[in-house]
Amino acid sequence: MSLAARLFPAPALSVAVAGLWLVLASRFTLNSLVMAVALGILLPILTDSFWPDRPRLRRPGLAALHFLKVCGDIVVANWDVARLVLGPVSRIHPRFFTVPLDVRHPFVATLLGSTVSLTPGTVSVEIVRDAEGRATHLFVHGLNVEDEAATIANIKARYEAPLMEIFGC
Repeated sequence: MSLAARLFPAPALSVAVAGLWLVLASRFTLNSLVMAVALGILLPILTDSFWPDRPRLRRPGLAALHFLKVCGDIVVANWDVARLVLGPVSRIHPRFFTVPLDVRHPFVATLLGSTVSLTPGTVSVEIVRDAEGRATHLFVHGLNVEDEAATIANIKARYEAPLMEIFGC
């Protein structure tokens, strides 16, 4: 294994950690830059053993577009949830439902569950796995689910399909 591969076991994660540190720093200084680089190198190295079967990022450009789409969905969902909770209770239709998964990789299924939970109005409750540990279903609670089939189709098309393409699984 080369020195570069040992220092950067997950280059995209290194860049993301360093970038996040710089965004969260109150000011851009030499110290904040050094800390960002140190964290960007050390955290992926220290956590690499936690992810023995981590899928590789196959389409980083699509990942960036997906991230922007999810951020936009979060903003829109915040407005929708605010309108719902400030309006009459009779307009709210909460429901638990199960999303059958095409993605089987546990890491990608976890990303899908996290994405669903980040979007206000939905919370992924559990990732159901088979005996081999592959994800089979995502159990979700929705604050306002009028059409369960449409909600499931939306989650699969809007979040699951792009994640499968991003990670090539």
